[in-house]
Amino acid sequence: MAGSAYLMVRAVLADAADRPRFDRWYETEHLPDAIAAFGAERGWRCWSRTDPTVHYAFYEFRDAAHAEAAMASPGLGELIAEFDRNWGERVTRTREILEAAGAAGP
Repeated sequence: MAGSAYLMVRAVLADAADRPRFDRWYETEHLPDAIAAFGAERGWRCWSRTDPTVHYAFYEFRDAAHAEAAMASPGLGELIAEFDRNWGERVTRTREILEAAGAAGP
């Protein structure tokens, strides 16, 4: 974990009825494409239990420099364009780079 960094993408669906289609698309197409385009070590995603229209995707990198390079890469622009072709204004997104600060526990 030391030094690890993450790109977090928070997506909000305008209509909860889009969730099954969005879930399938993200799992089978977008997540694998993004991991490859970013050169991420791994990726995973979650749905909020607090708000069922909120989806989070996490991409793990060796360090913050690699996460920042992914955010500046041409691959990000291509992924955004593909996302927009599929979802348009039905899904809004924000992105953040997070850097691991430590952990506790077994």
